[in-house]
Amino acid sequence: MHTRQNATQSLPVPSRWGIDAEIAGKPIVRGTITINSILGNSFTGTANFRGNPIPIQGTWDENAKSIRFDSPYASFAGQLTIYDDPAINVRHLVLSGKFLMKPPSLQAGESGSWIATTDTALTGPPINTNAIPPVGVFLTSDLLYNTGRRNTWRFHR
Repeated sequence: MHTRQNATQSLPVPSRWGIDAEIAGKPIVRGTITINSILGNSFTGTANFRGNPIPIQGTWDENAKSIRFDSPYASFAGQLTIYDDPAINVRHLVLSGKFLMKPPSLQAGESGSWIATTDTALTGPPINTNAIPPVGVFLTSDLLYNTGRRNTWRFHR
């Protein structure tokens, strides 16, 4: 069952995001996240890092544009940034932030950075056209669309 997106919701529902996470500049996991539903400030979905989707749940704060969610191995927190490209009618949505590995992961206690991206058709007026998305958008779009390209772009903060 999917919850319908209301007109003021920034996160598209359902949506699929390419995600890249790294610790100390070294990639540790890449894959996809799916947001299946948002009800109030709670959301449910799946994370697919190793070929098998695992359930995730978390919170979405529409006013602060912040997200928090847990997988069985890590806790994630981040912010949404929107980049519009009216020339091609695309809205790029970028979630990025920090994560903390937790048991039973062998890397429990270690933390790092993550970025996830998706895009939608730009159907209304542009919101943010003055900035360029971070370079990690190119890597995660490859993950999202499974293009199979060997991409050397890295996410740096």
